[in-house]
Amino acid sequence: MQQLITHHSSLITTKILSDFRNGLENPDLLKWPKTGNDPCGPLIWPHIGCSNGRVISIQVSGLGLTGPLPPNLNQLSELKNLSLQKNYFNGNLPSFSGLSNLQHAYLNSNEFETIPLDFFHGLSNVMVIALDYNPLNQSSGWALPHDLAECTRLVNFSCSFCNIIGEIPLFFGKLSSLNSLRLSSNRLSGGIPSSFHGSLLQILWLNDQENGGMNGSISVVGSMVLLTQLWLHGNQFTGPIPDTIGYLASLRELNVNGNQLVGLIPPSLTRLTLKVLDLSNNLFMGPMPKLNAASLSYGSNSFCQSGPGLQCDPQVDALLEFLGCVEYPIRLASEWKGNDPCAGPWWGVSCNPRNEVSVVNMKDMRLNGTISPSIAKLSSLVEIHLDGNYLHGRVPRNLTMLRSLRLLDLRGNDFEVPLPKFSSNVNVVFDHVISRTPSSPNANIGATSSNESSDVVVHSPKSRLGIILASAAIAAVSTLVAVFVIIWCLGKRKDGKNGSNGDVKSYGLEGGGGEIKSNLESGTTLSFSVEALREVTDNFAQENVLGRGGFGVVYKGRLEDGTMLAVKRMEFPSGVMGDKGTSEFQTEIAVLSTVRHRHLVSLLGYSGEGNEKLLVYEYMPQGALSRHLFYYEMMNLEPLCWPKRLTIALDVARGVEYLHSMAHHSFIHRDLKSSNILLDHEFRAKVSDFGLVKLALDTGKSFATRLAGTFGYLAPEYAVTGKITTKVDVFSFGVILMELVTGLVAVDERRPEEKQYLVEWFWQIKDDKATMLAAVDPALNVDDETRDSIIAVADLAGHCTVKDPSHRADMGYAVTVLARLVDTWRPHQGTSRCSSNRSDLPLPELVRSWQEEDLACSFRIS
Repeated sequence: MQQLITHHSSLITTKILSDFRNGLENPDLLKWPKTGNDPCGPLIWPHIGCSNGRVISIQVSGLGLTGPLPPNLNQLSELKNLSLQKNYFNGNLPSFSGLSNLQHAYLNSNEFETIPLDFFHGLSNVMVIALDYNPLNQSSGWALPHDLAECTRLVNFSCSFCNIIGEIPLFFGKLSSLNSLRLSSNRLSGGIPSSFHGSLLQILWLNDQENGGMNGSISVVGSMVLLTQLWLHGNQFTGPIPDTIGYLASLRELNVNGNQLVGLIPPSLTRLTLKVLDLSNNLFMGPMPKLNAASLSYGSNSFCQSGPGLQCDPQVDALLEFLGCVEYPIRLASEWKGNDPCAGPWWGVSCNPRNEVSVVNMKDMRLNGTISPSIAKLSSLVEIHLDGNYLHGRVPRNLTMLRSLRLLDLRGNDFEVPLPKFSSNVNVVFDHVISRTPSSPNANIGATSSNESSDVVVHSPKSRLGIILASAAIAAVSTLVAVFVIIWCLGKRKDGKNGSNGDVKSYGLEGGGGEIKSNLESGTTLSFSVEALREVTDNFAQENVLGRGGFGVVYKGRLEDGTMLAVKRMEFPSGVMGDKGTSEFQTEIAVLSTVRHRHLVSLLGYSGEGNEKLLVYEYMPQGALSRHLFYYEMMNLEPLCWPKRLTIALDVARGVEYLHSMAHHSFIHRDLKSSNILLDHEFRAKVSDFGLVKLALDTGKSFATRLAGTFGYLAPEYAVTGKITTKVDVFSFGVILMELVTGLVAVDERRPEEKQYLVEWFWQIKDDKATMLAAVDPALNVDDETRDSIIAVADLAGHCTVKDPSHRADMGYAVTVLARLVDTWRPHQGTSRCSSNRSDLPLPELVRSWQEEDLACSFRIS
């Protein structure tokens, strides 16, 4: 009977190996007999290992074999070692289910196309599985099945470049024998599993995942004390390197290149002696440490100094400690670079003229964590805005020692009470509702300020009544102020001054096309007849042309009462261009009917009859910015002085910031340029031409769209990929800043070759102050008063035109920088350097007019 069983088994084995051979395109490379012989008989076949008449190994590594494996391979039940690597095996991998004796499976460097779902089922004794470099399920990818959890003796699992998708399963962290896990260059997502805490892994390769890669914290690796190789490069990991990294005494290679890791390099890392250490292309901050590695790379981080061992400025140290306590948000970490927070771009940080940090503004930044006591080291702080975050814990008591502090806004967080007691000079804004005190679980924690005791935790009924009455009084005062401002604004409208302040005009029609009357209060966009618009433009007379664009001509129009209009005439034949023009026409109406802002040109109405499309705007008497920068001599205009250029830049930044983040929806302009910036009679700027605007579906993500815009102003990522975010507008704005500084148009082929493309040339000279100042527009009088301001704008232009959009400033930052610069010019003692129709006013009246205008605009409802 036993002989019968053995003979039957031999026949099965022979059949399987014959199938193996017959499926190959080049079977002669095996040198197996073509018929008859038992592979485990007296003449054992080459590359076959046997024991007790059963096949236990197939070792054909590197023979150049081409073809599929037989589907019945798993019937070799005694198989222990399978070495098929470095061949050209292709087709479907057969299931290995049932190979309970298999210990080593080397299948790497082949061309297997699919892997069955039950491939790993029952491999209870396997120690090595290598599947690297196989195009498994190439189009859809495949997830690691839970059957792998049954491989409890697994020591080495290697599957790089084999199209794994999804997250790393938790069970890998529970395989006590696992020594090496190599999963490079797949499509893994998610984070390093928490089950890896305390794992005895020695080799962990998770580098270069496609489609964005893995993310989250790497803190768990600090507990993996046997690690020798840790490759995490080419992902999206965030957070700091854990302090416990120094306990990994066996670590020899650490590569985290190309992630979004932040924070300070832990001092414990300096204790390790490494062969390879690559920290490049992250957001590491603080001092550059002295590290011990044979191959060391630091490049492209945010260290405060350029050399190892050099200390940071104390203000930088204090701000970085603050940043660490709020978990290093990427938005801040990507901007806080260098050793001078007053040189920018330090988002949310403002300084006084002595280059001392005076304002920390972190409003609505979604910060988590606590307030670091280090913030009290910024002794010149005047305002701290932390409202609208998710901060918790106690407010550091040493903040009460800030002698210059006047405002501390803590609303919308979860701080513990009582708050420290601040001096009467500090306005502490704090609103909170919590259930912390056992004696009063529903106690309300009301608004407290420095004028009331910050130690009050629970308000009594009288106290709550006082708060209600106080709130009512505040509301009443606010209402009176609002009413006053509205009356003031309406008064300005009746005085005919609305054009300079961005109020919206609307025009209705009476009769068949004769009279257009003003309807200032409606704020609606009206439909006009073509006849009426022909009448006010003298039948689109040539002498009324204000300018020409890609889809139309703009004409000046005049009402009987002298009110001026701008009428854009868009006339297209049918066909593709007609469709494109119609789309632009509809987009401009849709956008400008939705957004209203004092620095966006107001759409008053439209007309669309047949192929002729007409848009009616408020009239901007000084025309486009471009004519005052590039063509002022031929048009007999005065060149713009520097204060006017600064104010124009700030106006544009505020208008675009509104489009990006303050309107009901977030919009991307896509064609921001100097010819689309219009100036009113006081040279206040408004952004125009909204035909290419796109609704930003999610300002944190890019999306593809038809390429549009103007060469020279296009962001590189948009020009190459067609994908946009709000950062494409930031790039265009940076080009406009360069034009304001140099007086040169963005692209001019008549200039020398190195200067034809303004952005490239500007980047070559911007860091050399002497060269930069030599490139300033000759029409500007550069003196001690303007030099620093021009350099600051040039620096901002650089931050706005960084090639990587994730490292580019945003419009909120631009507004902050420019507002600080404009403030240094206003008010200005003595004779004005820049003529204005209000420059003859006495200084107190001039200051009062500015204050009233800013107050009015802050209450204007768009």
